Amino acid sequence: MALRQILSFNKRLISSPSNSVAGVASFSSKSNPYIVKVGIPEFLNGIGKGVEQHAEKLESEFGDFQKLLVARTLKLKRLGLKCQERKMILKYAHKYRLGLWRPRAEPLKS
Repeated sequence: MALRQILSFNKRLISSPSNSVAGVASFSSKSNPYIVKVGIPEFLNGIGKGVEQHAEKLESEFGDFQKLLVARTLKLKRLGLKCQERKMILKYAHKYRLGLWRPRAEPLKS
């Protein structure tokens, strides 16, 4: 009985594709739904933690989301953002530029 199980396990290893490991769950490459257009309000809502209250201030100052992504800390400080808020915005802007983070889409309500 044990020999039969070992042989069947070996057959599965041989027949499985070389890039996957038998016995390990395969992960899907499909990503979660994202917002197609990311603007300053969507970006700040994605960060959360109180920075979304500055959306209209940043929208009027920068106007374009790409300008916010390259903003410096002194520019944000002159707008009256606290240190922790500036750090959160700059940290997530860096992650967004590298493609490591995107704000999640809100689920559609039917």
